[in-house]
Amino acid sequence: MKNRLYQVLAILGVVLLFVTFYSPMWHVALQSIQYPKAMYPKGIRINFTFDGVYNGCKGVKEREELAEDVGADCLMEMNKINHFIGMYPIVQGTNDINEIGDHVPYPIYAGDKIPADKIPGQLKTLDFILRHSIYLFIVFALLLLLFAFTSKKTFAWAALIPALTPFYFVIVYAYYLYWYGHHLGLHGGGAFEGIKAFMPTVFGEGKVAQFTTQSYPDVGFFVALVTFVVLVLAILLKRKSLSESNATK
Repeated sequence: MKNRLYQVLAILGVVLLFVTFYSPMWHVALQSIQYPKAMYPKGIRINFTFDGVYNGCKGVKEREELAEDVGADCLMEMNKINHFIGMYPIVQGTNDINEIGDHVPYPIYAGDKIPADKIPGQLKTLDFILRHSIYLFIVFALLLLLFAFTSKKTFAWAALIPALTPFYFVIVYAYYLYWYGHHLGLHGGGAFEGIKAFMPTVFGEGKVAQFTTQSYPDVGFFVALVTFVVLVLAILLKRKSLSESNATK
């Protein structure tokens, strides 16, 4: 059983990967005097997952008799703010569905209706990644099963590809933050004079105009880090098991 512990860890890795997929990986919040804590206790907040970007605001309980579980649409609000400085709308992946249930590859906010041939290729690519990311996770799961149930040394490192999931997210996330911050020409530039190309905050707090930005990992990212540790341990155990098996032959 000891020599097969890597199989148990690989199966655990499959479960953790899909928990990662369906959990928020990162969140961004904007704080400003125009968004009082009573209405926006966490600021204008949005959540990032592997398949889309979602509203991160919940209902505000101002008084017991007015308690609701319906929050402001902070995703819409953040897009309005982005529009004001000339930034392109946030690509929302599988979360972007119109009123008749069809997927809309590029969201329209504040009257910005951009012809399909004018949509930047980077945003089309991001939309494609978000809408099809589930298939990538299925491939990851198959690699882990291959790793767990084949004894060939060739596949001893098959678990490394899905193990790196949290790092894939950070790379894509940081790249698109850079892209958005360096493409402020949605409507000929921002409404604020002096807003230049900038790198939005990847981790921690930053400042843009009168807004304080907060960008931090969420539960899905920490699950992904646990998955990384579990799968690296599985790889080491399998290599040890194979080495012991070869030594006894």
